[in-house]
Amino acid sequence: MGPVADDTAWTDLDRPPLNALALGRALVAPGGWAALDVVADTGSTNADLLEAARTGAPDRTVLVAEHQGTGRGRHARTWSSPPRAGLALSVLLRTTGVPVSQLGWLPLLAGVAVVDVLRRVAEVDAVLKWPNDVLIGGRKVAGILAEVAVTSPEPAVVVGVGLNVSLRTDELPVPEATSLTLAGAALTDRDPLLRALLRELGDREREWRAGGGDPAAGLAQDYRARCSTLGQDVRVVLPHGGELLGRAVRIDDDGRLVVRDGSGIEHVLSAGDVTHVRLAGR
Repeated sequence: MGPVADDTAWTDLDRPPLNALALGRALVAPGGWAALDVVADTGSTNADLLEAARTGAPDRTVLVAEHQGTGRGRHARTWSSPPRAGLALSVLLRTTGVPVSQLGWLPLLAGVAVVDVLRRVAEVDAVLKWPNDVLIGGRKVAGILAEVAVTSPEPAVVVGVGLNVSLRTDELPVPEATSLTLAGAALTDRDPLLRALLRELGDREREWRAGGGDPAAGLAQDYRARCSTLGQDVRVVLPHGGELLGRAVRIDDDGRLVVRDGSGIEHVLSAGDVTHVRLAGR
């Protein structure tokens, strides 16, 4: 990571660059984050921070890119967006005092933070699709990817967030996606969106860490209240091509989805166990 890169080559006046200096003043130190860099272009903010984590970057380091060339999601899926049309950011969290067994809650925690900010600041009806896709009107507006950098002497996790802000219909990566602009959001200015998101994420992670990562301290309940998958008939696509049909009946205290099939058998699924979770019939 280094200084803020010049992105004046991108001349779309409807998509101004982020104000890195103002963001730093608002979020670093008094805002609870140790460092914040904004770069014009990179392959993947997650990949960059994973490397930085292994070479001593401090807890609560933030990296934001105006454009990612090789952004990625779960199961090595790609994530792309035109320059300055969204928010692509990653945060490094050295989760001292949290058992490694609880780190799977971090992407779910980030999902709750994104949903709450979009509801409050952008005034859209955002919900979570298990495990950590953010939807508006059934279409994906944001995705989250958490990756463990190291587990000792203390856990270090990089959490990446990709949020579609001003993408137009012809710019969407897939037909099932949307953006804040297309969803009629009250706010599409990326600077206040980023400030609100990092504050909410920082506050939630700090509280979760202080409780030793125990989801029973409120996180699990908050996640369930925002998860639109619960109570739905779903079709779960498994990694080797199989499928599971049933009803999503609950999220357990380990963040796993419990699906009850037509025979009444309950299947407990972790995020790594599934390729897709879709509504039945889709």
